[in-house]
Amino acid sequence: MAETKTAIANKPTWVDLATSDAAAARDFYSKVFGWKIEVNPDPQYGGYGMAEVGGKRVAGIGGKMSPDAPTAWSIYIATDDADALAKKAEAAGGTVVAPPFGVGDQGRMAAIQDPSGAVISVWQAGAMNSAMPVGEANTFGWAELSARGVDKAIPFYQKIFGWTLKANDMGEGQPPYTEFQLRGESVAGAQEMQSMVPAQVPSNWLAYFTVADVDKSFKTATQAGARELVAPMDFPGGRFAILSDPQGASFGLLKMAPR
Repeated sequence: MAETKTAIANKPTWVDLATSDAAAARDFYSKVFGWKIEVNPDPQYGGYGMAEVGGKRVAGIGGKMSPDAPTAWSIYIATDDADALAKKAEAAGGTVVAPPFGVGDQGRMAAIQDPSGAVISVWQAGAMNSAMPVGEANTFGWAELSARGVDKAIPFYQKIFGWTLKANDMGEGQPPYTEFQLRGESVAGAQEMQSMVPAQVPSNWLAYFTVADVDKSFKTATQAGARELVAPMDFPGGRFAILSDPQGASFGLLKMAPR
């Protein structure tokens, strides 16, 4: 299993939703993505549900750990040592908002806030040590940072995860788009927060899910109670949309163009 952990270190390895109504969220995402979700009966996991597609674990859905916590998707980056990474994050100018702690025998996690204010989680595998599928239909597709002051955040991620940068010119009047890469593979993206985003929205990481048809999945989601944030539109790499689920968590839909 050590090989598995090493192979995915410093790449997205899991996504989960902390929500105000886990049962309603399970129903919503089952409709949108066709997920089969089973809730762990062990009380130590607090009603955490595992979503599967084709027998593969693709995401988790659970209740919020505290009433004042946001309803939001979290992106987890794999690490071989959550405690060491938390110390590295502090040394690089970040804040450890949830110090490393064990999740039963499944693994060890922590949540860190970058210098722009966005929060990302890290996961040190225990019993739960296989990487989720990425880029398959109805599974995680991409992680994207929208930051107020992205220039403060980018060096932070370079330091703690060893990510390198690939800059993309997005055209006149648009901020550049940065791809974070690991050994030449693009693993996440970052950009300055778009000017039309309301001032109260903080820097954040957004999880995109790959779908076979963005427009069809967008329609299914809105009919199931989601709110449109960005209507389906093309970009150089494919087509995407952004929505807010019925409990208020933002997520993206993504279909990459054939290469």
